[in-house]
Amino acid sequence: MAASDCDCNPCCTCQGRLCDSRLSNQSVASALERAGHSGAAGRMFLWAGTKGAQRPNERRTIYQKIREYDILDKRKTVTALKAGEDRAILLGLSMIFFSVMMYFVLGITMVRSYSDSVWTEESSCTVLNSSIIAEINCSYSCGAECWKSSRYPCLQVYVSLNSSGRVLRLSHNEEAQEANPECFYVPKCRKDHAMMHTLVVNISERLKTQHQVPCYYDPAEQQDSVLLTRLYGSSAIFSSLLWPTCTLVMGMLIVAMVKLTQYLSILCEQISRIKRTGLSPLADALPSLDSAKKGNSMV
Repeated sequence: MAASDCDCNPCCTCQGRLCDSRLSNQSVASALERAGHSGAAGRMFLWAGTKGAQRPNERRTIYQKIREYDILDKRKTVTALKAGEDRAILLGLSMIFFSVMMYFVLGITMVRSYSDSVWTEESSCTVLNSSIIAEINCSYSCGAECWKSSRYPCLQVYVSLNSSGRVLRLSHNEEAQEANPECFYVPKCRKDHAMMHTLVVNISERLKTQHQVPCYYDPAEQQDSVLLTRLYGSSAIFSSLLWPTCTLVMGMLIVAMVKLTQYLSILCEQISRIKRTGLSPLADALPSLDSAKKGNSMV
């Protein structure tokens, strides 16, 4: 009776349709919620899975970045060291070149004169006679392409060599011997003749007061003269060659130290490369070991 009444009554029909629509809407909403929950769970599972899978790659990229930074720092350091080494080598080579040039100049001036001199033995001489024997003509410069004549007194000194007793003529040094072997001292030619004469007379008086004077003679006895002083003695040669020798030694030491530093740096680089190649398989195996441990813990 109730069912027939509802079938006949339009209100009952409308109420049934509303109830059916509500039920259908509730079923659709519950289905959508279920789908949403399942999709979120799937997304969470996929995100967690991808994150867990990307951890070794992320570690590798971190190692690669650190290694790249280390390589860049090493390149900067190597570039700075290379520039400093180049400057040091240039300084050492410049010092060597400068010392060689000084050796050349000293060799053609001082060392040559010292080696060509035959008055090598030193002894003492007794002054026998010191007198002015003549006036020697000379010329001096008065300007560009201008020469004038003058005169200087020739002082002749005879001495007795104590080691052999020979009577020989005394000269001041090698230059005086080459300029005029008859005169003890050859002054620089000047216009004032009186001043040159006074200078030579003073030298003669001083030699007369000194009976014993040091002298250098030829041990082969081929020269008939002796020298009061040598133009370049052994002490002068030693002092003149000291500084070029020190410069040469310092330049060679600088170049040798730079080369030694380069060799040691190359050796250290080779050792570090061998260590890196030996430890790289271990570094690659660490991420896989960590992932395996995490998988075992999850199981």
